[in-house]
Amino acid sequence: MKNFKLFFLAVISSVAVNAQITTPQPSPHAKIEQRVGLTDITVTYSRPSMKGREIFGDLVPFEKIWRTGANENTVITFSDDVMIAGNKLTKGSYAIYTKPRQKNWDVIFYTDTNNWGAPKELDESKIAAVYVAETMRVPFDVETFTIDFNNLTNNSGSLEFLWASTYVAVPFEVMTKEKAMASIEKALNGPSAGDYYAAASYYYEENMDISKAKTYIDKAVEMQGNKVTYWMLRKQSLIYAKAGDKKGAIAVARKSLDGALKAGNQDYVKMNEESLKEWGAK
Repeated sequence: MKNFKLFFLAVISSVAVNAQITTPQPSPHAKIEQRVGLTDITVTYSRPSMKGREIFGDLVPFEKIWRTGANENTVITFSDDVMIAGNKLTKGSYAIYTKPRQKNWDVIFYTDTNNWGAPKELDESKIAAVYVAETMRVPFDVETFTIDFNNLTNNSGSLEFLWASTYVAVPFEVMTKEKAMASIEKALNGPSAGDYYAAASYYYEENMDISKAKTYIDKAVEMQGNKVTYWMLRKQSLIYAKAGDKKGAIAVARKSLDGALKAGNQDYVKMNEESLKEWGAK
């Protein structure tokens, strides 16, 4: 009986230790995604609420760095380069810090996203851009801190911050014209050597029309010219062999072997040597 009581107490203790209580977060996590032109932008942040408190100049002091939300860093991610305040921000992720004032805010895009909250001092080398945004008063209170996108065009937009009766916007530009023109020129110029190589590889690996695979790989090699790589020649030799052209396969494999030897890639040296032996090369 004593052992049973001890066992029962151990089970109860185990349940108590392993129990997890789930409650709502006071500043819930949020994620907003927006495509501007051809650029995808994502913001992740936590959203505190007013709850009857005075916000700017009190809960969020003036002239001090604010994490621009709650909990972890507020992080913005760009799929392509963008322009903010005359500064080019390369694609990637940035923490957003702000320094609120009564009449304007410094909105800071910071390359280090791994701080919890705001660092005591900003590292100047990690500041990618700073935009001084004028504050505007809205005629009603925004209870919960909100980040949004507005004024969208194919080439630009604004990143907006709203809380209490304060509104701040940061205009930005995206590289839509450059990206669109590059896409148009690529399409008008036809498939690239890489496109033909990928098509040839797919036909070869999936045992599809080998004559088409041969046509595609020949086109890829032709487009590469003197810059053709040993690994592309390796694929060409395998396709030739599968198409029944052993003589052509041997000739190409020798070129691939020579390139692999010059590059010091022993894996390709070994594969080519084994294939040449298999195909009866002398």
